[in-house]
Amino acid sequence: MKIPKQIQPLVDDGLVDEVIRRLMSGKEADVYVVKCGAELRCAKVYKDAAKRGFKQAVKYQEGRKVRNSRRGRAMEKGSKFGRKQQEETWQNAEVDALYLLAGAGIRVPQPYDCLNGVLLMELILDEDGQVAPRLNDISMSAEQAREDHLILMYSVMRMLCAGIVHGDLSEFNVLVDENGPVIIDLPQAVNAAANNNAQSMLERDVRNITRYYAQYAPELLNSRYDKEIWALFENGELQPDTELTGYFEEDTQAADVDGVMLEIKAILAEEQERQQRLAEEGD
Repeated sequence: MKIPKQIQPLVDDGLVDEVIRRLMSGKEADVYVVKCGAELRCAKVYKDAAKRGFKQAVKYQEGRKVRNSRRGRAMEKGSKFGRKQQEETWQNAEVDALYLLAGAGIRVPQPYDCLNGVLLMELILDEDGQVAPRLNDISMSAEQAREDHLILMYSVMRMLCAGIVHGDLSEFNVLVDENGPVIIDLPQAVNAAANNNAQSMLERDVRNITRYYAQYAPELLNSRYDKEIWALFENGELQPDTELTGYFEEDTQAADVDGVMLEIKAILAEEQERQQRLAEEGD
C-alpha cells in the first residue's frame, strides 16, 4: 500500500521496510501493520488534536511534568509552539507508560521507537499468528471470564504499584492472545500520586472491565476490587505480589461530629489560657 506521510520518515531512517495494511482507525490514532526486517510490528500514527475524538481533558493532564520551563509556559498560553508541546507530551505519556509497564512485567505491547508522532511497537498476535482480537470481539465461558477478569485486576493493581492508572480501560483497549489479556492504548495514562482524579479513574477502569466479564460470569458484579486496590494503595500496603480478595467493607461508622467539636473547643480554650498566662508573665 501507499506509505502514509507520517510513516515515511521511519522508512527513510530504515526503521520500517514496508507498510502492509491499515489495522484500525481510532479516535486518537491510525494503526498500521508494518514490516521491520523479518518482523511484523505495528505503527501507531497519532492524529492531530483538531481531528481527534478523544479530548485532552484537564483531568488527564494534571500532574504531567514538563521539564523545560519555556515549554511549560508555552503550553499554558496555548500558543502554536505550546500546542505542539502539548501534542508531544500527550504522545510521550503513552511511550513512557509502555516502557515503564513493560519493564514491570505487565502485559502491554513492547515499545520500540517513537518518531514524529509515530509509535513503533510490538504487534500482538494470536495462537494462529494472526492479529490478536480485541476483548469485545470474542466470547468465552464463565470459567474463562473469571480467570481473565482476575488477570486484569492484578494488571490494574500492578500498574498502580508502578504509579500508573490507565484512565480509559475497557473491552475496546484490551487485546487477547494465546496467553490472555494485553492492555493497549495509554496516551491518557495518569500519574496516580500526582493526579487528584486517579482514584475515580481507577474505579471506572475496574467497573468497565468487570461489567464486560459479568456478561459471562454475573457474580463478578459483587466484587469490589476497585475499592480494595485503592485502599491498599492509600494505606501504603500495595505491593506487586499483594493477594487480592475482591472484597471490601465500607466504613459505615458515622463521624462523631459532636466529639470533634468538643475536642476543638478544648484545644482553643487551652490555647487561650496559654496566651493569657504568657501575657500575665510578661507583666
